[in-house]
Amino acid sequence: MVSLKNLVLFFTLSLSLSFYAFDNYRIFPGNITQTETIITVHPTDPMIMFASAITINTTNGFKSEGVYVSTNGGLNWFGNDSCKGSPIFNHGGDPGIVIDKNGRFILTHIGSFFNGVYSHYSTDFGTTWSAASTLTTEQPEDKGTATTDNVSASPFYGRTYVAWVNFVSPFPVLNSYTTNGGSNWSTPLQINNPPPNRCSGGDIETGPNGEVYVAWAGVNSSSPFTEIYAGFGKSTNGGSSWLVTQNAYPMSGINGTLPQKGNIRVNGLPRLAVDLSGGARNGWLYIVTTEKNLAPAGTDPDIILHYSSDNGQSWSPGIRVNQDPLNDGKIQYFPAVNVDDNGGINIIYYDDRNTTSDSAEVYLSRSTDGGSLWRDYMISNHEFKPAPLIGGPSGYQGDFIGLTSKGIVLWPLWADNSSGIYQAWTTPINLTTIGIRQISNIIPVSSSLTQNYPNPFNPSTIISYQLSMFNNVSLKIYNALGSELATLVNEKQNPGSYSVEWNASDFASGIYFYTLEINGVKVDTKKMILIR
Repeated sequence: MVSLKNLVLFFTLSLSLSFYAFDNYRIFPGNITQTETIITVHPTDPMIMFASAITINTTNGFKSEGVYVSTNGGLNWFGNDSCKGSPIFNHGGDPGIVIDKNGRFILTHIGSFFNGVYSHYSTDFGTTWSAASTLTTEQPEDKGTATTDNVSASPFYGRTYVAWVNFVSPFPVLNSYTTNGGSNWSTPLQINNPPPNRCSGGDIETGPNGEVYVAWAGVNSSSPFTEIYAGFGKSTNGGSSWLVTQNAYPMSGINGTLPQKGNIRVNGLPRLAVDLSGGARNGWLYIVTTEKNLAPAGTDPDIILHYSSDNGQSWSPGIRVNQDPLNDGKIQYFPAVNVDDNGGINIIYYDDRNTTSDSAEVYLSRSTDGGSLWRDYMISNHEFKPAPLIGGPSGYQGDFIGLTSKGIVLWPLWADNSSGIYQAWTTPINLTTIGIRQISNIIPVSSSLTQNYPNPFNPSTIISYQLSMFNNVSLKIYNALGSELATLVNEKQNPGSYSVEWNASDFASGIYFYTLEINGVKVDTKKMILIR
């Protein structure tokens, strides 16, 4: 059970993050390539976090899985660029990670020397690892993900699951589970038997009542093996048997390469999340993919979401997540999705809307109403130029990035090569003050409001202001008739300089006003122009 000390530390950290959101840093800097980043948090102790990545030593070609751990809520990280579970030579990457109900770390991976899927566990925060347990000796086409059931009321509380796709015709999706923290695993079970098309991916999650869900892509049989539909499976008996919808809905994935970005290899594989918040949409399922040329996606890659409010029996029409203009030639790819403890849907992805086509940044799209309305935030404070990494397959940058949350804090984890090689980057995001960033701790002489930039703008702009002392602060948007449209800030803040983004995607072209109030007294009002 989480200690009172750690709860106090967590809430203190959560409050402090309102001043440091969007400040990026590498969690384990070094000279080893890190890609395919994933991250999770302890189910009861938010100070304990576990992250991993495929790691490649470009000097000798040694490949493994990183073990990166924080015990103080992400402020500091320790670990190693290789998992030390024996046999050391058989670590082939594709890590799946969980922290189970007992705080045991479990890491799964594909083999390097031997075919198959293997797992290790650690009871000392990743310092030492068990010898490998073998889940299968068949070659996986893709080892999807791992998940653990951390809902205490679930009949399968503490069970951990892994999904993957076999690299042999008919390329089915399989799963295995452990009931004893990774010491032993069940005999692999084929989920879809047989699949009508070759499968790829295999993202697995658990529901609020012990359900287990898996999403994958059905792939066209000819090159470039485009993902043509999303498959879905549900188990209500702890993974022992499955109800399968082979074609849950059509999709048009982007499997292939991106010439604009150094011919890196990309995919449209489904990523799955479940609402476990206990709120109005408890139990809802969300699948995100990268697609193009199938509405609502445009002719360039877009992030597309479908949701199910009935345990996967039916799925919503597609929803375009990224809020840049349709068919603007901009590219979004590699989404990761997480539903936070308040039921908000959070999706991160690479995006080049604000940079040249050979570069990328990292964006967050967030919805608090089940996916109807979205707000976009650029969460990286630097850009990078995607390129195939040394020591990987042809065109390989990695195949996915990671995202987790606890309480009011969101933790993205992505890989970029801005430091010279691909490394794991993060930025803690306080969801109560998202979009607000304190850009200076220097105390201004007086409180003031700065002209927004850019102006005119479409669809987002940055508004900055300065505070000379600790006060109640309000920043609101009004239309030309004086009607209040949005409240961007309404809280007590320390002295310093702040900036906040306003995304006007849902508003028409025209003149708008923004007003800064301190302790209920108007400080200033300025005009801005939205051009659509």
